[in-house]
Amino acid sequence: MGSSFSSSSPSESSAGGASPETGLGDLPESCVASVLVYLDPPQICRMAMMNRAFRGASSADFVWESKLPLNYGDVIDRVSKENDGFVEGLCKRDIYSRLCTPNSFDCGTKKVWLDKSTGKTCMLVSSNGLAITGIDDRRYWSRIPTEESRFNSIAYLQQIWWFEVDGEIEFPFPAGSYSLYFRLQLGRAHKRFGRRVCNSEHVHGWDRKPVRFEVLTSDGQQATKQCYLKEHGRWIHYHAGDFVVANTCRSIKVKFSMTQIDCTHTKGGLCVDSVLIYPAECRERLQHF
Repeated sequence: MGSSFSSSSPSESSAGGASPETGLGDLPESCVASVLVYLDPPQICRMAMMNRAFRGASSADFVWESKLPLNYGDVIDRVSKENDGFVEGLCKRDIYSRLCTPNSFDCGTKKVWLDKSTGKTCMLVSSNGLAITGIDDRRYWSRIPTEESRFNSIAYLQQIWWFEVDGEIEFPFPAGSYSLYFRLQLGRAHKRFGRRVCNSEHVHGWDRKPVRFEVLTSDGQQATKQCYLKEHGRWIHYHAGDFVVANTCRSIKVKFSMTQIDCTHTKGGLCVDSVLIYPAECRERLQHF
């Protein structure tokens, strides 16, 4: 019996190839998936390229459901009103991917998406979705098509005495802290011989008095800020204020405005593109917009 045991020693088995080595690819997919839950989405996608077990585990519904906002169903309901079959038949991984793509709603005046790395909700409101004083009077304002906007259109102010831009959004934002920005540019950009050129001919009045930004929420939060508009020829996100969503189970109404209503002088030469609502923790990514 001892002789029999000796003949199947580890060294001999290895030499004969009867006991191949195990590796990460031999781990059960359920075990791998339980680990992937603790990674962020980009890390999960990188791990999926390791081997078949990790690729299969990375598709598990419970892995991606943990990355989706708790109320992602409410977000889908808002977007799917204008997109039939928006997520019909999709697994949770594909739903996450679909929600990370900017999705239009409210007749195309707004876009909502998830930040790919954190799963936080982001929103963009076009100039067409804002209430702009005098927008229908061509003496003051004009709509300009441009590739520099995600909505392919901006509002351009030539000259006005009373400047006021207001907006309002009611949406089921997931719990968290959010920052609100106005995307503005002094001067009108165009292409000349294939190069971007900015015409500042109409820019005036913004250095005399500051612009006032205000953010109000339906639960009583308020933020105000004032600043001068100075830099020409570049799109800038002007921070209007922050707000906090504490309850994921219901929608919050957010009102915001930008005004310069000192009628002792005119102002002009301003491009208004959009209003961005972005997770406060992701501010460093603003350069991508």
